[in-house]
Amino acid sequence: MPNRLTELREQIDEVDKELIEVFAKRLALVKEVGKVKSEIGTPVYVPEREIALLTKRRQEAAIKGVSPDLVEDVLRRIMRESYGAEDGAGFKCINPKVRKIVIIGGRGGMGRIFVKLFTQSGYQVASMGSRDWDSAPEILKDASLVIVCVPIDKTQLVIGKLNNLPKDCILADFTSTKSMPLEEMLKVHQGPVVGLHPMFGPDISTMAKQLVIWTVGRDDDACTWLYNQIELWGARIYRVNAKDHDDAMSYIQALRHFTTYCYGVFLAHENKDLEILMDLSSPIYRMELMMVGRLFAQDPSLYADIILSSAKNLDLIERYHQEIVDVIKMLKENDRDGFIEEFKNARAYFGEYAEIFLKESKGLLAKMHDAKGSKINC
Repeated sequence: MPNRLTELREQIDEVDKELIEVFAKRLALVKEVGKVKSEIGTPVYVPEREIALLTKRRQEAAIKGVSPDLVEDVLRRIMRESYGAEDGAGFKCINPKVRKIVIIGGRGGMGRIFVKLFTQSGYQVASMGSRDWDSAPEILKDASLVIVCVPIDKTQLVIGKLNNLPKDCILADFTSTKSMPLEEMLKVHQGPVVGLHPMFGPDISTMAKQLVIWTVGRDDDACTWLYNQIELWGARIYRVNAKDHDDAMSYIQALRHFTTYCYGVFLAHENKDLEILMDLSSPIYRMELMMVGRLFAQDPSLYADIILSSAKNLDLIERYHQEIVDVIKMLKENDRDGFIEEFKNARAYFGEYAEIFLKESKGLLAKMHDAKGSKINC
């Protein structure tokens, strides 16, 4: 029997080697696809193609008696790697008439991403930093696009210096709030203006499936080439007005960052042993701790600026604080029925999304469980 076990394991090893060969062959084909896409100007990410591919593979897996979910999980991971491989081929230049693109803050984390993307697309790109303002007139003279990519607390000051751009130049920003930057850009520049908010950090490996929020400022038609270029990189673009954007970001960013910050600071003050907390955590609690730790691994000024960017954020946080006070009061009164009633009210608010989130989170938790197991068994 031990010999039979060894024999079977050796066969599995051979199959694994074959899988690696297949992966390598697929990635080689993907790189060729990337070259063709670059030549003809096809976006890196085409949702319809991905959906059709996964649907077909799931059907084929079911016929073979293989779990369709397993096949989809593997293919999604392979495709994520594939999008990065396609990036290496470069991108088609949507507007060859562009004279020069200037990214103010182009040496920072987010700025470097877009310097690389525009360069890979064949544009002439210049980066500007705080040390370059003496040369600003020369750098900005022939610009067709200027992007302000600086911390929130410096955005208004930097925009105020951009009152002599070419009339046809697009002025844009990457700030996580939109009302103030748009107002300032429209004030100092008479040409095309657009507000952009990349909803990702500088640690991404590809633009495929990343979200970029687009808020119209002035002469949106003149910005069409920029819109198309961003889509060509594989990003999803969502159009929204500045007021609705800022209102949503109060909940999506400011409030979430605040609660994560408070939880992390509380743990630090309690001085709890993180290793024990992690060892005793199920995948979902481990994930929550990871998201808290992720915040504290980054630049504190970024989160301070996001939370303090608007008085409305502080009003929202105060309402949230009052909600916590009310719940604590309910618990002190041992109001079990009240707790359950509020739970049901919240569940009704989430509606069908509750079940969707439950299903999606199961996949994430399975991956977390695998990752934790592999660490323990190393």
